[in-house]
Amino acid sequence: MSVAFQGFQENAVTFKVSGEVTAGKPVKLASAATVAPCSAGDVFIGFALESDSAYAAVRLRGAVTAKYTGTAPTVGFTKLVADTNGVKTGTAGREYLVLDVNTTDATVTFLM
Repeated sequence: MSVAFQGFQENAVTFKVSGEVTAGKPVKLASAATVAPCSAGDVFIGFALESDSAYAAVRLRGAVTAKYTGTAPTVGFTKLVADTNGVKTGTAGREYLVLDVNTTDATVTFLM
C-alpha cells in the first residue's frame, strides 16, 4: 500500500471561459458562470482540468498538486493565492490543508 490523495471528494464544474484558461492552472470567477486565468496574488476558485476556447472543466474540490513559487508552503493549514504558474503563500489567500510539499520539484499537494 502507498499514500494516495486523489479521489477524495473530487468534483468539477463546467464554466464558460474568458481569456486563455490552461489545464493545471488556477482560475477565478470573471463574471456569472465564467472563469478566467488568475493573476499573481488572486484568490482562486479552483484549477482547470481541461479547456477549449469556449468552456473549461474546473476542479472545485479534491486534492490538487500544483507548482509553487517563493517560500515553500508548510504542511498543515496554510494560506495560498494564485501565481502565474500555480500558487504561492500569501496573507490574503484562503486557508487550505497542505498535505505534502516537494521542494525538489517545487510542488505542493493540498485539499480544496
